[in-house]
Amino acid sequence: MKKQRLRTMYLLAWGFALALALLGISGAAAQTYTAIHDFDTHTLASPQYPGILAQGRDGNLYGTAPLGGAFGRGGVFMITPAGAYSVVRSFDSTMANPYSGLTLGSDGNFYGATYAGGAFLFGTVFRITPGGVVTVLHSFKVVEGAGPYAPPIQGADGNFYGTTSIGALGYGSVYKVTPAGVFTVLYAFDSTHGATPIAPLIQAKDGSFYGTTKDGGTANFGTAFKISPSGAVTVLYNFDSTHGSSIYAPLVQGSDGNFYGTARTGGTKNNGGVVFKLTAAKKLTVLYNFDATGATTDGTRPYAGLIQSADGYFWGVTSAGGNNAAGTIFYIDSTGASYKSLYSLSPGTGSLPFATLRQHTNGVFYGEATTGGALGHGTIFSLALFYPPFVIMQPNSGIVTQPVGILGSGLQGTGTVTFFSRHYPPFTVVSDSYITTSVPNGAITGTAEVSNFPHIIESIQKFRVTPVVFSFSPASGPVGTQVVITGNSLKGTTKVTFGGVAAVVKKVDSYTQVTATVPAKGKTGKIEVTTPGGTATFSTNFTVN
Repeated sequence: MKKQRLRTMYLLAWGFALALALLGISGAAAQTYTAIHDFDTHTLASPQYPGILAQGRDGNLYGTAPLGGAFGRGGVFMITPAGAYSVVRSFDSTMANPYSGLTLGSDGNFYGATYAGGAFLFGTVFRITPGGVVTVLHSFKVVEGAGPYAPPIQGADGNFYGTTSIGALGYGSVYKVTPAGVFTVLYAFDSTHGATPIAPLIQAKDGSFYGTTKDGGTANFGTAFKISPSGAVTVLYNFDSTHGSSIYAPLVQGSDGNFYGTARTGGTKNNGGVVFKLTAAKKLTVLYNFDATGATTDGTRPYAGLIQSADGYFWGVTSAGGNNAAGTIFYIDSTGASYKSLYSLSPGTGSLPFATLRQHTNGVFYGEATTGGALGHGTIFSLALFYPPFVIMQPNSGIVTQPVGILGSGLQGTGTVTFFSRHYPPFTVVSDSYITTSVPNGAITGTAEVSNFPHIIESIQKFRVTPVVFSFSPASGPVGTQVVITGNSLKGTTKVTFGGVAAVVKKVDSYTQVTATVPAKGKTGKIEVTTPGGTATFSTNFTVN
């Protein structure tokens, strides 16, 4: 009870302060914007889209810039939350122009892509250690796809998935590469389903990957698409200019299960771009239209995607507009009713932000400006509000006993790690910014907490405990047969299918057992069990007599 009371008081204080800040009430110190690093051509320059920042296990931020450095071809940098900067690796012509930014892998290393260089000069996928040791996982051939802008993301299966902007059939591709470098083209775009994918992929709660293309589709204004881990593509939306066009931004899945993003151009206000919401049922709603004429100070032309903070707001940047025509930082809610341009950038402290913001586990937002700053080659900036620290689970889903890392700040002295439903697994505090643990037996999908008296630090996203099916009985039967399915993490089962046909879930017996009835149109095939944590499929078919 005492633990919950402390946590409630902490969150109430934070919520009150944040509300004052967002409303701009005097004395609330609404925000503190700081250019914490000025880029120059000697130590990397001009971070550009996508430019994803990754938080490492050491609590520092890692990213890429496509220009400058010791050989003029860009490289990888590290910066502490306070602004201490260093070049991790300068690239030369063998690995050139990393626009991508980085993804933190489950091994603690970072993964990215170079637009050029490699054995065939069409770009690479690479791994780099925090100390700067680089391994090229794959050099692109033009028939596989070429010119990757985005960093690969790590899927739940441990492999990496990404996009190329050109090559294959001429319109770009989606690829998979294992940590050992085994490479597979999953899909070659054909213009009809989209063309020129620039943005990183995301893996959604359903296990599929989602992304956007800048061009292609029925009107050639870009698409939003879904692709299965095996490469089956579904177009979710064909952009039509009125609802947005020229999509550079990745999608983000909100806590409500819907997808959110931005379009660089299009909309109903002079082609200034939009913020949109897209449902899994393929319904798109424009939440906000940016005005390209400068009639407002809200900004225009968003390249970057959105991130969602713990209170549900989505945060983003525009590449232009605002009070100084240098771009803005904004937030918006899931309905579009609450939009606010919170800060206007200026050339002196950084202008033209193209990259998606990153919220550090200390609660502060960090971003990159492509130009401006003291030396004119861009900046890294921070925006401090009243958000409290939080933790990130890596990965954010897994089966019982699976190892899990926890990224955070101020983790030394942690007393307990708690998974939803009050399960307390053993853990090891590796450093002030990293803890190792595992998914405890009995855990279900929900948030995790780290108790560090007097504070309780909560994960910003729910951890999804993935179900597993071990067996079922009987192995066959006619329609109406009751089948007992055993496994793990089956509590909260929402759906059971036989050969893809939904069954009647008669009873969720326990955490390890569920009973379902073979449906009238059930057919011989795999049994699948779906919970809030994901879907489990057993390898053997159930035979419908």
